Amino acid sequence: MLAYIFLVLAVAVRFMPHPWHFTPVAASLLFFGAYGSRRQLWFPVVLLAASDVFLNKFIYSYPLSWDLLVTWAWYAAVVFLGSGLRRHLKPLWIMGSALASSVSFFLLSNFAVWAAYDMYPKNFAGLMTCYAMAVPFFRGTLAGDLVFTAVLFAVPVVIKQFSERGSQSRGAAAA
Repeated sequence: MLAYIFLVLAVAVRFMPHPWHFTPVAASLLFFGAYGSRRQLWFPVVLLAASDVFLNKFIYSYPLSWDLLVTWAWYAAVVFLGSGLRRHLKPLWIMGSALASSVSFFLLSNFAVWAAYDMYPKNFAGLMTCYAMAVPFFRGTLAGDLVFTAVLFAVPVVIKQFSERGSQSRGAAAA
């Protein structure tokens, strides 16, 4: 249930002002992969893709272009990466996955922008300029991914601690 709640939260945040891409999108995808239903791993990809179409068409008035397919493939890859965390729910694996998500999104999305639009020359210098112009956004994305991933993955641990503490105190009161 938490996986769905965090996913809806991530989609909702996309419709709010979020400075410098500080959002829980990657964290919610990783969490859904780790804790969500295996049969519904497609769900976050479809929900986020639908929100992309709505935002681009009706909010930002951007054209729908093939570069969105790169983003959607990234969503699927991050959910798949999160599904690998089911076996490795350790802080180093979780935060490493968040870091990999941030870096891969930076590299893939900016390459797609460079290739799809005429904002930068279609040469190596243009690609490097595209990446350089995106660095300020990467800082926020990286910070958001690391912070939200730590928080989201800490929630089940905290819930478990409270439930164990509560059951111990009920057991002591019954004795």
